[in-house]
Amino acid sequence: MDAAETNDRAYLDLICGALRVCLNYKPSCGHGRQGGVTIEEFQRIYREDEFYAWFGLDSPLVYAAHKAAGGMTSIYRQIGTGCQLLFHRILQDTLGLSPTDATWSYNVPSTKGKFRTLSLDGRIAIENITSSPRRSAVESWLKEASASIGLKGRNATSLHGAVFEVRQAYKSNDAKRQNADVSNAASAFAYRYLPVMLLFSVQIPLNLAERYARARWLMLRGAISGTTVDSTYVFCREVLGYDLAGFFRRNSEAIKKETLAVFEGLLR
Repeated sequence: MDAAETNDRAYLDLICGALRVCLNYKPSCGHGRQGGVTIEEFQRIYREDEFYAWFGLDSPLVYAAHKAAGGMTSIYRQIGTGCQLLFHRILQDTLGLSPTDATWSYNVPSTKGKFRTLSLDGRIAIENITSSPRRSAVESWLKEASASIGLKGRNATSLHGAVFEVRQAYKSNDAKRQNADVSNAASAFAYRYLPVMLLFSVQIPLNLAERYARARWLMLRGAISGTTVDSTYVFCREVLGYDLAGFFRRNSEAIKKETLAVFEGLLR
């Protein structure tokens, strides 16, 4: 088994393992119960509520609808988790980083004089890269990336590397999430890191992309073509030295099979 095949198996396990979590999904149906409710519990709860029973909402079809709707959210969430795990592993394998080196977190003041820890999904610190060719590629990319978001002078030359927020897409208009991301960008710069929003798909509303651009996030979208400062897959291929798009092409059938099995489980 060659190195590429070994990596494929390990990376595929990360993606499929995240998807399989969805097979255990049960809807809470408004009861906030940890782990959700079974169909038997659902029917008992809804039958005991005469109003719901009058409308026939204790039907297994209603439970299936709740399960499918919530399950879709769970699938998207777990795809995102799989992407985060995959990218974090790729950073380690391509740049020779330890799990700790590939992770970035920082503390912020909280209530009562305490601190809470916030983290992003990946980090490249130039000083931790031992491979000369990879280090040179990252240094060149960092200069180009800094210029692309308008950093100049010492603000650009004093960067230690980059930190990454990894998502499969960005469809949420959650203002709290956006504000947290803007704050993360400011903190990244304070620690001398370039903040990078790395998407595996191209799906992000224009208004959100513009807001992140104003906060000086470098936006890498999931476009197959492009440059190292706007395409996730070009960045991975030319800077990290790993063909991420090739991985997905080679393993698409296995990933589709796993995804469809999860859908079938949710709809059954």
